[in-house]
Amino acid sequence: MNETQDLEKERVRQRMEELRRQIHYHNYRYYVLDSPVISDAEYDRLMRELIELEQRYPEFITPDSPTQRVGGMPAEQFEKVPHPAPILSLANAMNIEELRAWRERVKRLLPAGIPLAYVVEPKIDGLTVVLHYENGIFVRGATRGDGLVGEDVTANLRTIHSLPLRIPPHDAGIAPPPRLVVRGEAYMPVSKFHEFNRRQMETGGQVFANPRNAAAGSVRQLDPSITASRPLSLFTYAIVTAEGITIRTQWETLEYLRRMGFPVFAEAARFEDAQFEELEKYCQEWAEKRDTLDYEIDGLVVKIDDLETQARLGVVGNSPRGSIAFKFPAREATTKLLDVGINVGRTGTLNPYAILEPVQISGATIRKATLHNFDEIARLDVRIGDTVIVRRAGEVIPEIVGPIVDLRTGNERPIEVPTHCPVCGEPVVRRPGEVAIYCINAACPAQLVRHVEHFVSQGAMDIVGFGSRLAELFVEQGLIKDVADIYYLKKEDLLKLEGFGEKKADNLLRAIEESKNRPLQRLIVALGIPGVGSVVAGILADHFRSIDRLASAAEEELQQLEGIGPETARSIVEYFQRPRHREILEKLRRAGVRMAEEVPAERPAAGPLAGKTFVITGTLPHMTREEATALIEAAGGKVASSVSSKTDYLLVGEAPGGTKYNKARELGIPMIDEAELLRMLGKEPAE
Repeated sequence: MNETQDLEKERVRQRMEELRRQIHYHNYRYYVLDSPVISDAEYDRLMRELIELEQRYPEFITPDSPTQRVGGMPAEQFEKVPHPAPILSLANAMNIEELRAWRERVKRLLPAGIPLAYVVEPKIDGLTVVLHYENGIFVRGATRGDGLVGEDVTANLRTIHSLPLRIPPHDAGIAPPPRLVVRGEAYMPVSKFHEFNRRQMETGGQVFANPRNAAAGSVRQLDPSITASRPLSLFTYAIVTAEGITIRTQWETLEYLRRMGFPVFAEAARFEDAQFEELEKYCQEWAEKRDTLDYEIDGLVVKIDDLETQARLGVVGNSPRGSIAFKFPAREATTKLLDVGINVGRTGTLNPYAILEPVQISGATIRKATLHNFDEIARLDVRIGDTVIVRRAGEVIPEIVGPIVDLRTGNERPIEVPTHCPVCGEPVVRRPGEVAIYCINAACPAQLVRHVEHFVSQGAMDIVGFGSRLAELFVEQGLIKDVADIYYLKKEDLLKLEGFGEKKADNLLRAIEESKNRPLQRLIVALGIPGVGSVVAGILADHFRSIDRLASAAEEELQQLEGIGPETARSIVEYFQRPRHREILEKLRRAGVRMAEEVPAERPAAGPLAGKTFVITGTLPHMTREEATALIEAAGGKVASSVSSKTDYLLVGEAPGGTKYNKARELGIPMIDEAELLRMLGKEPAE
């Protein structure tokens, strides 16, 4: 090989090294900081160039190359890996009193006068992993195992994009130590878990009971390509051993890991001993708001900050005395499945639910739990009479996790898939590609009652005094056979009903008449098109200006509108294609219901919120979402239905939706409350 060829190869090697350095940095920005600085297309260009060079010069491929994240043949079994130090488990404090008792024990064991401080971190419900680095290169990863010996899952952990293959992945101003072993937790984000389970169900794969099981099952795959296909992430929180560095506190540990490019908890907090009451309050607050996180936690870990003090306190059993887990109230319990009921939804879906022997979970008495659908019942193999595990997460409806098969007596009964609607008795159908079972009888009373309830609700046609009880009464008496019949109710028919006098009948008919002039957006909401809420209805009303134009729209035109995806577009088109729905629209038109916006809505060109996009989540204390939307739009702003990189603010009320909240956190979008919105508008917040 001549000198020119040598120089060329060296130039290529240096270019490959530079590409690896850049890609590591951009992976760190994207997967750890959630703050990319280049486009996806530019990232793809860098990766393609590196792949092409590695194909031409395989001798220059390095173990830390980002192209090596997914690789390796399936293993026959996991090799055993001894840990450099015991990977201990934690003792638990089940309440504040036990947490205080731990603090007092610690103080009794230490010489008087030693200052104490504490670091509090989320106790993530995932799979513990031990990560080995040599001269900054990831060389081995293992499970916790028995705390002394784990299983080698290096190839699988390489596929987790938030795990750095080289540290630091950017210019941090510090060199990596010769040897570093880090403890962390692999997990599956809550926002991705349900979609992952849905795909597993569709393809006949294993469906997991919770994100922790999904993470554990994914990391412990013999085939790394399976792990690579699953949405795993990682947090790190401890240094097991290290050479060439001195770290004195847990708080320094987290900062060092952060500087080295490892993902660490943003929610960690430090408290002096004199602030222990604040620490207690912090723990109690997180017990209430844990569902705002995009990962599941079952408590918080409280650690003595000073590592030398931790070491001095030693170990009792398998637990370090210098740390304790403050456990949140259990959100799972066992009880008996007594029977199965079926609700018929507004769209005709048959929704099974479990009737349970009452059980206390998180301070609430649970008597019913969702069973989702009949495919899920078959997958779980849950039966009437089973002892079952019930889970309640935050404000989510309780659900059945699964049966305890070992407790079966042989008297349990399988749950039969219904062939007829339990309300109207008509045959049911299952559409190709769907798990739901439908009653397609448009006159089914259960569906009709739900339709009427939705149509007259505050966010739709807002007919004052018309609630669930009247919906059931009018359907039962045959006065309403579809929602349009609301506008054909007669006073003489109302007066025949128990509880109706002249005044009540007049008030209801007046409210019905007033609702005919609701804005087009309200009518679109009231129709109950699947996937169309108030924000999407507003987008449709602004663009099409009339029901007729909307009813004639094609899927392609609908998808051109910001905030409307393929599924929603298809749902809208299918709704208006049904002859029964067109008949209802004609009845509404004949009754005098407003079907179009006569004058195009004028949006102010300027205002305090001009050019700003908001998304609303949760229940606001002093206004409805519609009122908040009107305020924002009147000030020149815009309200979207979902959070994206174009969102400027997330307006947060009580019980916010986890998807919007977590997405805003990921993207670093500012969050404001109702009071802050009013201040931005120059208004005084309500008391």
